[in-house]
Amino acid sequence: MSDSVKYVLDENEIPKQWYNIAADLPEPPTPPLHPGTGQPLSSAELEPLFSRAVIEQEMSTERYIDIPQPVRDIYRQWRPSPLYRARRLERALDTPARIYYKYEGVSPAGSHKPNTAIAQAFYAREEGTKRLTTETGAGQWGSSLALAGSMFGLDVEVFMVRVSFDQKPYRRAFMESFGAKCIASPSAETAAGRSILADTPDSRGSLGIAISEAVERALERSDTKYVLGSVLNHVLLHQTVVGLEAIRQFELADDYPDTIIACTGGGSNFGGIVFPFLGRQLRGGEAVDILAVEPANCPTLTRGKYAYDFGDTAHLTPLVKMHTLGSNFVPPGFHAGGLRYHGMAPLVSQCVDLGYVQARAYHQKECFEAGLEFARAEGILPAPEANHAVIAAMDAAQECKKTGESRAILFNLCGHGHFDMPAYMDYSAGKLHDQAYNEGDMAMALAGLPSVAN
Repeated sequence: MSDSVKYVLDENEIPKQWYNIAADLPEPPTPPLHPGTGQPLSSAELEPLFSRAVIEQEMSTERYIDIPQPVRDIYRQWRPSPLYRARRLERALDTPARIYYKYEGVSPAGSHKPNTAIAQAFYAREEGTKRLTTETGAGQWGSSLALAGSMFGLDVEVFMVRVSFDQKPYRRAFMESFGAKCIASPSAETAAGRSILADTPDSRGSLGIAISEAVERALERSDTKYVLGSVLNHVLLHQTVVGLEAIRQFELADDYPDTIIACTGGGSNFGGIVFPFLGRQLRGGEAVDILAVEPANCPTLTRGKYAYDFGDTAHLTPLVKMHTLGSNFVPPGFHAGGLRYHGMAPLVSQCVDLGYVQARAYHQKECFEAGLEFARAEGILPAPEANHAVIAAMDAAQECKKTGESRAILFNLCGHGHFDMPAYMDYSAGKLHDQAYNEGDMAMALAGLPSVAN
């Protein structure tokens, strides 16, 4: 068996359109609701927060949406990203499975996140916006938006979840290198942050809290828009360049995936790789088994409730229907900070509810073990988030070994772990532990779900 095989497309094959799975679902996507009236929100009601262009995309049911040429021009710096056949890993596992991974760590920020950061910053600049606010967990989204803001001349303010702010100083340094302001959340700079600190001075923070702070800041100024790195429809739309490229690359490989796997936090990495393939299936094409993988200590899909909930802790956002652990749920401070969100993208949640997607949860120590085994075979050290997809792909390959079946397994290696070395050092030193969430806290958070439409 030869070493890994790389499938590369020419830059002219960067997709010219994003794919919108809302066009092919058998049921229309659930609309965001006004928390006061319980009625679907209008475009005008979303404009204080978001750019008009992304609001249109959020509500669109068109199958394909054109990618602006300036966005494609910047994509050329790292797109199309490579697809690899992981032959060395196959050999190490002694499996008949054919393992492929799409590698998004080649972007300037080291993950898939610039695919939407560039698009959202472009639209904001075109509409006269001067300043963007956002939140970040592990820092990959904040890094990507800092990069995009510098490219389009926009000021960027990032509220970074406190535990990740402390764990990942190099992510913070990356954002600041591109001119962004990075603030540990909860902070004393917003009413939402001050309220949390008054109750819990040593709060480790959560994405829900950081979202509240970023939204509050955006609402304070007319020249400022809030941008989100996951969860919402338009964000998943922008990420479909990943899956669209992968379909073409599988043609080069003369193969097609039987199983597709991706980690899930808010859902953008998952939707990006999965939705173009699932769309083909929904239109009568090849069927695929789809697996969403999440951390066992923030088990949104495997333990959460499918219901309308707030996207943030201070309840400043609209209500969206999603798998949720409750907007007040604060997960343990495990290292996969990009997966520490209480909710899941509405489109991903809908696909799970319709039975198109299965979900599985893993603990962080076994994920790090799998990530190191992958790295020693393939030469790429995955981000802690991506390790969840790695372990699930390796388990699927081991199943093939038991059955003797040769299945094609595709997973999205959504980013590298070069800024996560303290986590790998902790793992190697035996300091990394599987932290359990509090069942009582989760029950209380779920009990507090809004009654509107649930």
